[in-house]
Amino acid sequence: MLKETPLTSLHLELGAKLVDFGGWNMPLHYGSQMEEHHAVRSHAGVFDVSHMTIVDISGEDAKTYLQYLLANDVAKLQANGKALYTAMLNEAGGVIDDLIVYQMASGYRLVVNCATREKDLAWMQKQVEDFQVTIRERDDYAMLAVQGPEARAIVDRLLDAVSELQALKVFSGVSVGTGMDAWFVARTGYTGEDGYEIMLPNKAVETFARSLVAAGVHPCGLGSRDTLRLEAGMNLYGHEMDESTSPLLANMAWTIAWEPEARDFVGRAALREQRDAGLPAKLVGLVIKGKGVLRDGQALVAKSCNEKGVITSGSFSPTLGTSIALARVPMSFANQCQAVIRGREVDVAIVKPCFVRNGQKVF
Repeated sequence: MLKETPLTSLHLELGAKLVDFGGWNMPLHYGSQMEEHHAVRSHAGVFDVSHMTIVDISGEDAKTYLQYLLANDVAKLQANGKALYTAMLNEAGGVIDDLIVYQMASGYRLVVNCATREKDLAWMQKQVEDFQVTIRERDDYAMLAVQGPEARAIVDRLLDAVSELQALKVFSGVSVGTGMDAWFVARTGYTGEDGYEIMLPNKAVETFARSLVAAGVHPCGLGSRDTLRLEAGMNLYGHEMDESTSPLLANMAWTIAWEPEARDFVGRAALREQRDAGLPAKLVGLVIKGKGVLRDGQALVAKSCNEKGVITSGSFSPTLGTSIALARVPMSFANQCQAVIRGREVDVAIVKPCFVRNGQKVF
């Protein structure tokens, strides 16, 4: 049986089409994926992301443990609420999962992907043997993402916490309220727009979601979330990265903290070896020049060499009105290549792997 978030009844009331996503019964769309996409780019949309796994790490060795577990260094977090994007790696340097870690007053909070929940928790527990830490999954909390140019103003007004939230920097969060019922509001997201990701008690989420919709925030599903993140050039686990792909091959080199040299972390030796040997491929953006839709799994060829690449994520871009993709290609590919679509080669331009930021074309 599929797992459900506390908002399943509300999704159905709002006309959502529910689908199986990583074992969860989640909304794909509420009628028009295109409308939802444009709502986030022009106004504000709300996504139920309660399927994401929230994990709190506490104890006297919490910092040291996470410095070993994660490729980025939590020592960079110098104040409560600060956030860090990172990867959790296996010994071969492959990505077990990508995640955000926040420094909290009581330790650290991780938000990991729903499809990797079981293996993530098992891996965390396996690495904990030499550390004095407590790992607690927060299944008592739900999570909403409110994204778009007007998202923050609407949430600030509804929460009556304008002064606290207006001062919030990007990739930072703040607790609103106290005790076990405290909400955590972070200025993070997965759309290329400004907004919040809000972690709140299960018992409070439906009332707040209804207030967002009543304030004109458009309910949005997984479909528009995917086209929005693709336009923003953001990776999706299982596509741009997985346990056989290192962060060096997924444009995530910036998430690896090599200094201090004395800090060991899982996968460090394998990453160093791969870095020193030279990378065989790179992750790029693609924009189609002809007709057709770029899809993951399609092969890429270049007339300048006999090597091939592959599209990792592809779709029609509602903002740009054309097809775009992320792709892993040999280092020799430059400027242009051809995508093999239903047996024919279609020209595509190679660009930086980011297409839209804050509603504007950026390549």
